[in-house]
Amino acid sequence: MKNAFVFPGQGSQFSGMGKELYNSCEQARNMMEAANDILGFRITDIMFEGSDEELRSTRVTQPAIFLHSVVLAGCSGLEQADMVGGHSLGEFSALVAAGAVSFEDGLRLVATRAQAMQRCCEKVPGAMAAVIALDQEAIERICEETPGVVVPANYNSDGQIVISGSKEAVAAACEALKAAGAKRALLLPVGGAFHSPLMEPARAELAKAIEATSVSAPLCPVYQNVSAAAETDPEHIKQNLLLQLTSPVRWTQSVKAMLADGATNFTEIGPGNVLQGLIKRIAGTREDITIQGIQ
Repeated sequence: MKNAFVFPGQGSQFSGMGKELYNSCEQARNMMEAANDILGFRITDIMFEGSDEELRSTRVTQPAIFLHSVVLAGCSGLEQADMVGGHSLGEFSALVAAGAVSFEDGLRLVATRAQAMQRCCEKVPGAMAAVIALDQEAIERICEETPGVVVPANYNSDGQIVISGSKEAVAAACEALKAAGAKRALLLPVGGAFHSPLMEPARAELAKAIEATSVSAPLCPVYQNVSAAAETDPEHIKQNLLLQLTSPVRWTQSVKAMLADGATNFTEIGPGNVLQGLIKRIAGTREDITIQGIQ
């Protein structure tokens, strides 16, 4: 029996997130106030009282979810995990929880990443769409055959893959995917083509920040999005963090690797419960798996 901690990504935010934690835990309060100082604005005010629109801004969403997740992990009283993983942004939370990156450095990296991605979205608008109930090979083939930039971006579960790219190419791919038998191919309410080649300007900007960040050997393996494998080497971790912006999130493959390596108890730490649902679908009929959330 092994414990796996997993951390959510963008889209899990909600107004009021972290407020109860701030009021009830001194450690949480200290970390959140430190985050306000590091970021140069009171992100806690937006987390606690902000509108949905304010929280959807990438420059706010990413550090807010990271902060909520990492503070929650530190205040939960949970023992050290046997392995950790995170979905996209959540990978940064996982690295802090595993002791590979300090809280302060992790927050600075996330803020840099969020700002770079926000600028990239404004300069190069893109789109993403969720494809339901079509096999992976068909989705990959149709993306490859569609003119323009469109690629699989998130392998969320065996029945759900998100595609990403230019607006025109994503729209064309959606029509082809539905014609090929997809139950649904729905555009998502995002302003950019995350985890696609269109994020290259943001990746170049993030490279300097990652290179300047101290990364230590983690206390437990980190299952990274790019490799979907247990990583412990600091240099590999850095390389994968950089590649992540323009590469797909291999969440299905990561969870399957955790299961193969003995994970039986999964705990989602952070806002929302999206990962719990995905893990249930990935684990399928296995009865020895427990899945819970702390938010």
